[in-house]
Amino acid sequence: MIFSEEEIHELKTIAPNLSVAQEGGYTYILICGLLLPDGCQPAVADALLCSLPREGYNSRLFFSEQIAGGPTLNWNGNIRVLGRNWYAISWQTQPGLRLAEILSVHLKAFR
Repeated sequence: MIFSEEEIHELKTIAPNLSVAQEGGYTYILICGLLLPDGCQPAVADALLCSLPREGYNSRLFFSEQIAGGPTLNWNGNIRVLGRNWYAISWQTQPGLRLAEILSVHLKAFR
C-alpha cells in the first residue's frame, strides 16, 4: 500500500520521525519516539501503525512495550515485525480514516 504524500505530511505533524515498511503482506508506518498522552509510562515509545484491517480490527497500533498509567486496557496483540516484538490493545477505529486520524483515535484509548 502506498500512502499519499499529503497523508504522510499530515501524520508527520503528530509523529515527525516515521518511515514506511512492509512485511508479511502488510504495510506499516514505523513511528520512532511517539509522544504518548499525559500520564502514560513511558511518556515516549516507538509505535507501529497498520492502517489495514487485521485480526478483526479496522487498524492496529502496536507499541514497542506495554504502556501503563491511563485506564485499564486489554493488551491482546503481540506480533514480531521488523525484527522486534510489538504489543497492541483491543481498540477499534472506524473505517475510512486518514492516517493522522487513525493514530489520534488509537491514542484516545490512553486518556
